Amino acid sequence: MGKKQGNQAYQIKRLTQQKVERLSVEGPWSRAMLAKLRRGIGKQPGELPELFEILFMDMPEELYGIGDEPSYAEWAIYTSLTLFALHQQGKDRPMSIGGKIEGKNTGNSLGAAVGTLVKQDKEREPAIKRRFDAVLTANEFTEFAYHARGLIQLLRGGDITLDYPRLAEDLYRYQFDENRNRIRLRWGEDYYRVAHLSTENAEKENGGVL
Repeated sequence: MGKKQGNQAYQIKRLTQQKVERLSVEGPWSRAMLAKLRRGIGKQPGELPELFEILFMDMPEELYGIGDEPSYAEWAIYTSLTLFALHQQGKDRPMSIGGKIEGKNTGNSLGAAVGTLVKQDKEREPAIKRRFDAVLTANEFTEFAYHARGLIQLLRGGDITLDYPRLAEDLYRYQFDENRNRIRLRWGEDYYRVAHLSTENAEKENGGVL
């Protein structure tokens, strides 16, 4: 990963954190903007001009697109914020939780969040896994958002949080061919680590009986 890409990934994560924090402050503006963001799921960043305020607010010039197409940064931030708005709907506590302790991420990645969902109800794993696989194999962002919508609704129903600034960073990196399989691999590792490996470890600690 190049230095420029790494710097932009950091900027995207920090900027998304700022936007999520502002959206999480209760008030007329945040309620209205969250509703507008929900209508933007599965659309391109330029389709709803009423979202430009939250998308472009405080965005450094180097993250803007060149020409008529959205930049990788714009796609990543836009997709994360629209999904966050859906996740936060009807919730009193923040659904985006994350940060770093000693350099390690503490919030749920997409894979870890879905793995937690499976732990809640193992019988639903085949259906959840099909949705997860559809997200992992999406070839473009409107398709990604289309499949992710169902997963986010399930996470909201299970009261499971997701680190949206981290998701924005992942989605930015995902758009580079050399990174895509690494992101998919990490999401898959996180999924199985939470959904299965933690259960296996618990069984060993209890002599094979949960």
